Amino acid sequence: MIKVANAPVSWGVIEFGPEGDTAGYDQVLDEIRETGYDGTELGDWGFLPTDPKKLGQELEARELELVGAFVPVALANAEAHADGTSRALRAARLLAAVSGQDPFIILSDDNGAVASRTENAGRIRPEHAIGEGEWEVFAKGAVEIAGAVRDAVGLRTVFHHHSAGYVETPWELAQLMERTDRGLLGLCLDTGHYAFGGGDPVEAAERYADRVWHVHFKDCHPEVAVRSRSEGWDYFESVREGVFAELGKGDVDFAGVLSTLEDQGYSGWIVVEQDVLPGMGAPKESASRNRAYLRKIGL
Repeated sequence: MIKVANAPVSWGVIEFGPEGDTAGYDQVLDEIRETGYDGTELGDWGFLPTDPKKLGQELEARELELVGAFVPVALANAEAHADGTSRALRAARLLAAVSGQDPFIILSDDNGAVASRTENAGRIRPEHAIGEGEWEVFAKGAVEIAGAVRDAVGLRTVFHHHSAGYVETPWELAQLMERTDRGLLGLCLDTGHYAFGGGDPVEAAERYADRVWHVHFKDCHPEVAVRSRSEGWDYFESVREGVFAELGKGDVDFAGVLSTLEDQGYSGWIVVEQDVLPGMGAPKESASRNRAYLRKIGL
């Protein structure tokens, strides 16, 4: 059975980019539970308790499961791989100590760190892409980190394509998937980022059926996306203007994605993520409306 979680990023706890005031972890966990979700991700390292006993107690008190941890690494830079491996192992050990072998390391590029990618998110062209040599470095780093996590801790790793990173568009994701071991590195399909990057999430769910091990449900508002492209917004301005809308208020075909996943026998987590910047919006109200929307489509 597919289960539904939410993540701290829906409360503005963003793992990269601008800092700002956010709710404390106790409030975020309370509101995830109160709005009808069964799990959460770790969020930025240090947001939730990093002591396994304390974190386990906080989750158990709210009957929440810990389903994954987002780990950004500048994979196109070989010198960043060792530190990325260390941080992935740190997160993996915490996940395993709290929730066993089920959670995922959610590996991603160091999004928002490269000016040309951040400034052109949602309208990436071939000239913004990395070259052949950098692709080899990128893929090698992803595979090495996934292998280290598997060998040391036993957890699986999924790659999260993401706006403002080097794997945003459908053709960039295809490059990475073709260059990596399908048995070692899975895919975290993020419907909103895939749509903002110019793709069809239903098509992606079909194309990568054997690699979709984890799913983020995020919507993409088409009118905001058009304005972002026409007015030249950077990634953070697009988020601030609401490109990632509440579920059902954008143009992602969630019923179609869900149907495709069910046809393929998917039995993992769907994690709601409505990316907002710190202090933005009314997260609890949005989380409640997002959960109600999912119930309407059968989740």
